[in-house]
Amino acid sequence: MNWISNYVRPTINSLFSRREVPENLWTKCEECGTMLFHRELSDNLKVCTNCGHHMPITPRARFAALFDGGVFTEVKVPEPIADPLQFRDQKKYVDRIRDARKASGEKEAMLVAEGEMGRTPIVAAAQDFSFMAGSMGMYVGNAIIVAAERAIKLKRPLVLFSAAGGARMQEGILSLMQMPRTTVAVEMLKEAGLPYIVVLTHPTTGGVTASYAMLGDVQIAEPGALICFAGPRVIEQTIREKLPEGFQRAEYLLDHGMLDRVTPRTKLKDELVAILRMLTGATAPVKGELPAPEASDPAASGPAASGPADSGPAASGPAASGPAASATSAEPQPAP
Repeated sequence: MNWISNYVRPTINSLFSRREVPENLWTKCEECGTMLFHRELSDNLKVCTNCGHHMPITPRARFAALFDGGVFTEVKVPEPIADPLQFRDQKKYVDRIRDARKASGEKEAMLVAEGEMGRTPIVAAAQDFSFMAGSMGMYVGNAIIVAAERAIKLKRPLVLFSAAGGARMQEGILSLMQMPRTTVAVEMLKEAGLPYIVVLTHPTTGGVTASYAMLGDVQIAEPGALICFAGPRVIEQTIREKLPEGFQRAEYLLDHGMLDRVTPRTKLKDELVAILRMLTGATAPVKGELPAPEASDPAASGPAASGPADSGPAASGPAASGPAASATSAEPQPAP
């Protein structure tokens, strides 16, 4: 009886049972509704291959595509005091932090790294919107200051990718104090004469927009990104008027002079490399590398392959074997 229940029945069930398909193999585009295979979507950097809609991407996935060979070194950020205000709403703040770390797999809402991008050494920082909406707290402020100090120490440009809903309400006035702190960090970069480029991704709002996200030497945005201080719904309720179509989107801000460029994510690396090398006075970026020429074998070159100094009458070129030479050899020799 044990043999039947422990071996025969499970074997029969495994043969006739339906195989379970993982739920994360396909992703539906929110813009056009196209079902995208996860590998195709990942290879295209979370950009819809049908309509070009830019989906959220984690900082680590972004850095893997940004740095040469996906190799980068994470910069350690000093951790601030946990829950300094003992804040509690529907949950304790410490519980929200713990849940966000479990869901995102990251320690906090910003990742700082250094490495080479198109053979150009840089320091990069990116916000993670999946971690409490990328909200700016004391950790994010520390991360930006560390990134700026690291860039100044190594004499490298700083590239920052913003994605945030604003300041973190659970830290109160301490989160708002990060606005002047990060502004001072950006000013340190400018005093050192180092480029500071900001890439605004969807969404960048609130106190982040009012501080370090709009202080770049070059302002680039991804297509369709919402960039604002107060959201469009709040503005509509305040002024009681209908806002124009595409208001506060990247393309609208580009047309009105708030941005320098709107660049798709798949072309962003090449554009960043070109801009940084231009600002730093480096040579033009190298698109690819040719293989080194193969060294010739000296032993294979004999007398026939010798230079012009060794060539005698027999080694004459095509000029010696022309029609005149043939006619001379064909003439009869006169008798002595």
